[in-house]
Amino acid sequence: MSFISINKINKTYGSGEAIVAAIANVSFEIESGEFISVMGESGAGKSTLLSVLGGMNTPTSGSYQVDGMDIYALHSEQRADFRREYLGFIFQSFYLIPYLSVMENVLLPLVNTPKKPQEKAEMALQALAWVGLENKADRLANRISGGEMERAAVARAIVNKPPILLADEPTGNLDSRNSNEVMQLLQQLNTDGATVIMVTHSAECAGYANRQIEVQDGRVVHQ
Repeated sequence: MSFISINKINKTYGSGEAIVAAIANVSFEIESGEFISVMGESGAGKSTLLSVLGGMNTPTSGSYQVDGMDIYALHSEQRADFRREYLGFIFQSFYLIPYLSVMENVLLPLVNTPKKPQEKAEMALQALAWVGLENKADRLANRISGGEMERAAVARAIVNKPPILLADEPTGNLDSRNSNEVMQLLQQLNTDGATVIMVTHSAECAGYANRQIEVQDGRVVHQ
């Protein structure tokens, strides 16, 4: 069985004549260590698909399995454990808390883990060093540049060393130089063993992936 298996996933909103299919009969598999880009026009269903893969959006029908677990057969606490242990999230809008330091933002995924404070601090500093931000650890998150914010978001996503990274338009708010830096970070994480699934509208960013999935009107039209 593949590491990640998506089988006939449907996600609809509304009811009766107002029903809208955000995802329609989507099936594909991903092996451990792949770098997948999901492409499509705005409204094609890319972000809805990513939210399903993130265990945050129960599909109307179909199954989603990771490492042999049927994710939407788990109860909510088990799904929260799955997200904490398996997933790192990187978003276009960073979602850093502005009144916390960079270090405190990176520590957030570790809050509910049983690790000792010293171990958590070491893990956060290691993640910040990996993205080249160890000298900005004590800076407030709203006092660093946009490129640094995205690198801090990458550090936060990888601090717990999750096997899967989900990235939603991770370079959408960045200039070309910072975009390339972030994509090189994702590529290196993939080389180091992480499975990366990235939603993007950029053909240049998609070129970093080793496989592309194209979504149109909620359906996979090419992979």
